[in-house]
Amino acid sequence: MKVLIDEERIKRRVRELAEEIRNNYRGNRLIIIVVLKGSFVFGADLIRELGDMDIVVDFIRASTYGMGTEPEEEVKILLEPTIDIKGERVLIVDDILDTGYTLRRIKEYVLSKEPLSCEVCVLLDKPARRKVELKPDYVGFEIPNYFVFGYGIDWAEKYRNLPYIAHE
Repeated sequence: MKVLIDEERIKRRVRELAEEIRNNYRGNRLIIIVVLKGSFVFGADLIRELGDMDIVVDFIRASTYGMGTEPEEEVKILLEPTIDIKGERVLIVDDILDTGYTLRRIKEYVLSKEPLSCEVCVLLDKPARRKVELKPDYVGFEIPNYFVFGYGIDWAEKYRNLPYIAHE
């Protein structure tokens, strides 16, 4: 196991992302939809850094991995947000953008609910694996094509508790 992004770099970048988001949504309510499970740590840290900003938080969960280890194009929404987002400003918060299948499906789902706007914030962007056209609005770190884990991201449901991002 090798550390790719240490705890201090993550903390610093999350603060910077929160400041960007606060500046862009100043004076407006923001609905934050955190993608489970991998984004729960990033989402919690980002939300705390937003301070007293007018936000509402909800969750979504999708599945792209069937029985294998390669993402499938067919993405299933397993848990839908419960908040009515029609006419709202929405920010989807996800852990990693690689092929783009999952985030594309989640964004399509959110847009079908007629929000005023819909942006995407990802902790990690892995453009080498992209299969669909999708550009996040906020990116923590661009990373090479490594299998990563830690800081909420699992490897066979383990290592979510690591305070850093690692790779094999």
